[in-house]
Amino acid sequence: MSAPAKSPPAGGWLVKLLVVLLVLGGIAYGVSYVMRPVAQVVAAARGKAVRSVPGTVEVKAEFDVALKSEVGGRVKSTELEIGRKFFKGDTLVILDSGDVDLEIERITNDLTAAKRRVEIGSTLRAEVENQRDTLDNLERQTKAGSYPQAEFEKAKRLYLQAVQRLQLDEVTLKLSLDTLENQLKAKTREKSKMTITAPQDGVVTGVIARVGDLIGSNAPIALMISNTRTIEGRLSEDNFAAVRLGQRATVRFLTFGDDQFSATISKLLPSADPTTQRYSVYLDVHIPEGREVMPGLTGEVGIIIAERANAILVPRRALVGNYLYVVTGGKVERREVERGYDSLDYVEITKGLEAGELVIAEQLDTFSAGERVRTQAVKN
Repeated sequence: MSAPAKSPPAGGWLVKLLVVLLVLGGIAYGVSYVMRPVAQVVAAARGKAVRSVPGTVEVKAEFDVALKSEVGGRVKSTELEIGRKFFKGDTLVILDSGDVDLEIERITNDLTAAKRRVEIGSTLRAEVENQRDTLDNLERQTKAGSYPQAEFEKAKRLYLQAVQRLQLDEVTLKLSLDTLENQLKAKTREKSKMTITAPQDGVVTGVIARVGDLIGSNAPIALMISNTRTIEGRLSEDNFAAVRLGQRATVRFLTFGDDQFSATISKLLPSADPTTQRYSVYLDVHIPEGREVMPGLTGEVGIIIAERANAILVPRRALVGNYLYVVTGGKVERREVERGYDSLDYVEITKGLEAGELVIAEQLDTFSAGERVRTQAVKN
């Protein structure tokens, strides 16, 4: 006879059931974990807290002017072209100087003749010298008693009058020479002004006069801006009170995203803009090679007023008022904190948060207290 089959252990099915339940529970947990929203978090870290006052910035050209001609004339040639860069002293426009050249030639000829007349002297000189000889002869006769004293005095007065006429004539010749020399200088200067050069390094932004156009004196012929830039910050009255020359600042331009540039305060304007009631400061901003700031760029500035070391810092964007969303054990906690110094990007937390704790830094409006989340670290 064959031996009867053995029955399985009484508790074996319970073990199998338990394994299955554990597996199913693990799968369920994994699925629920994967289905949790992802919170992008930043760990609170210790560093230097900076107190800064905020403001807006705008890039401006150092000068923005209309290029004008001091003299009128017809445009003979021009190098003006929108967008063209130029350097101080570059020739931009030449006016037709034909009429001025003719005047210069005429004055030059008259000047040559006037110089010759001055060299030759007055035509009255010979007459004066003859009268001098006659007067000397009459003086000898008068002393000898052979010529009346009264007649000699009369002849002497006539001689002195002749000398005066000679001197006046020579002064007139010299004056004529000086006048012609001044006329030549004026016309030469006028001609030089008909070559219009760049007053500073810059860029042409508009062309008004072109070849063949007749322009008047002091008429605009082009618009230009300088290559050099000024960066102006604007602050409220409350914030302006704490600002001093030489203070450090951080500048961020909208066109460069989150990139920040170090700066210092170089100028303060003590009066507010009458329209906006905001005060202006000028900044020396350290722009690295390869970055060009164009007029019209805007952004924000934080002027550093005070600093504190070994502070707990979180990104400014992680705060909602005085609250942070802190992730602890995979669960979101809405926590009230106390703030200290703040700057453009970071805020010091003086109470309510420890270094190393994770705070949600992005899309804060999508999370609520008690919600379970997965975490993903993001850059500060």
